[in-house]
Amino acid sequence: MSEAIKQAIRDGKTVLGIEFGSTRIKAVLVDESHQPVAMGTFDWENRLENNIWTYSLEDIWEGLQGCYESVVKDVREKYGTELTKLGALGFSGMMHGYMPFDAAGELLVPFRTWRNTMTEEACKKLIPVFQFNIPQRWSIAHLYQAILSGEEHVKDISFLTTLAGYIHWKLSGEKVLGIGEASGMFPIDSGIKDYDQKMLDQFDGLVADRNFAWKLRDILPKVLCAGENAGRLTAEGAKLLDPSGALQPGAAMCPPEGDAGTGMTATDSVAVRTGNISAGTSIFSMVVTEGPLSGVHEEIDMVTTPDGSPVAMVHCNNCTSDLNAWVGLFGQFAEKFGVKIGKDQLYGELYREALTGDADCGGLLAYNYFSGEPIMGLDEGRPMFLRMPDASFTLANFMRSHLYSAMATLKIGNDILLKEEHVKVDSLMGHGGLFKTPVVGQQLMAAAMNAPVTVMDTASEGGPWGIAILACYMQEKAPGESLADYLHNRIFAGQTGTTIAPKPEDVKGFDAFIERYKAALPAEKAAVAGLR
Repeated sequence: MSEAIKQAIRDGKTVLGIEFGSTRIKAVLVDESHQPVAMGTFDWENRLENNIWTYSLEDIWEGLQGCYESVVKDVREKYGTELTKLGALGFSGMMHGYMPFDAAGELLVPFRTWRNTMTEEACKKLIPVFQFNIPQRWSIAHLYQAILSGEEHVKDISFLTTLAGYIHWKLSGEKVLGIGEASGMFPIDSGIKDYDQKMLDQFDGLVADRNFAWKLRDILPKVLCAGENAGRLTAEGAKLLDPSGALQPGAAMCPPEGDAGTGMTATDSVAVRTGNISAGTSIFSMVVTEGPLSGVHEEIDMVTTPDGSPVAMVHCNNCTSDLNAWVGLFGQFAEKFGVKIGKDQLYGELYREALTGDADCGGLLAYNYFSGEPIMGLDEGRPMFLRMPDASFTLANFMRSHLYSAMATLKIGNDILLKEEHVKVDSLMGHGGLFKTPVVGQQLMAAAMNAPVTVMDTASEGGPWGIAILACYMQEKAPGESLADYLHNRIFAGQTGTTIAPKPEDVKGFDAFIERYKAALPAEKAAVAGLR
């Protein structure tokens, strides 16, 4: 088998995907059967400079080249050959942010990442104009905030893009962006698979008195859908990626995407009425809807799949941090009695105990807010546990309340989607640490979402694998073959997993818990104000 892989590498038949995450740049090289054959990583960290979270251009190129070198080393060690030619290539990156360039291609201000929350004024003014939710991390929010703040550089903008779009541009010469990532720069009209023209005109009208030399469409990347060709690796680009000069130019490049789009791809969640939930330190859900929502909801971000279908995204900053702290406390308690319990066993026992508790947690209540939570109107968080004096204070109810708490904010956002907007969900794919213990996280998440939740037996390689698969789709798709069909029939065919449907009593119990949760929220806000 390794001989066949070695030959595919030599013949330039492998495909490389690279994703820029917040703390790690990861790469996956896949063979003709779409299986990872080599991997690479490079750790990096954003920095706070002048109150702006950023990475320098030097950071970006050092990280990219270091990650690629790590792949080359992995190939050399595993197969005894050199990586000199690629069949196709794709890049993805952390969502959106702000990278404006002048006509000479120079970056006008340091890269402003998704983590910055400096655009509240711009969002509050854009949302009523567009009648569309604009989150603070979106590129248009950053641009309009820079205009409102009177920043000098705005008049000189010739091109505005994201991190993934920047890398792609420098390696291919093409100023393009995959539609999923583009939907976080500016709202997309899924009917035409392009930026919403009415909103473009509205924005130009808003800033007409500034007399800029540009119109908004002129400075945004061209929108491409999954499957479209987005250029080729140039000789200059090959040298940027591999300074050793060993890598040959010419690899086909797919549209650059954001980490949300690659996550959907990597979990087979791009078909209408499907979705995925990522649950770890933070938690978010993405549901592919049958059309636009009827109203504007600041709890829900409307983005798209890599092939342009509308997606409702609920993103929450807090998930398992408080839960992990309590599990750790129980571990310390056991050690006091000379009992050393392995991490997996400790989590497993406590999580399984939660399933024996009352469906509504017996009157117990927990808030998991380690940090602020915009959906709930919280700038900061204070983890908190509450109960009525006559509540059923058992270990099972205690653990269940903290598991519910980890999912509560996501449920509140999705209740708007499911109960007010009547969005239909046939299946959800769960991934992340919350689902590591079998059954428990799935069963309770199914109750929260009132939809079946599936966890695959073998986890995918995540975002870098997702962008590599999008590059494969560009190369391999049959005429008329949709991305959803390609993933379902070619990539995920034969993969097994477990699916758990919601239990009516759990759904009813979680709803009762959420009503108490929302009613007592002023106590959480008072704790933030009073505990400093």
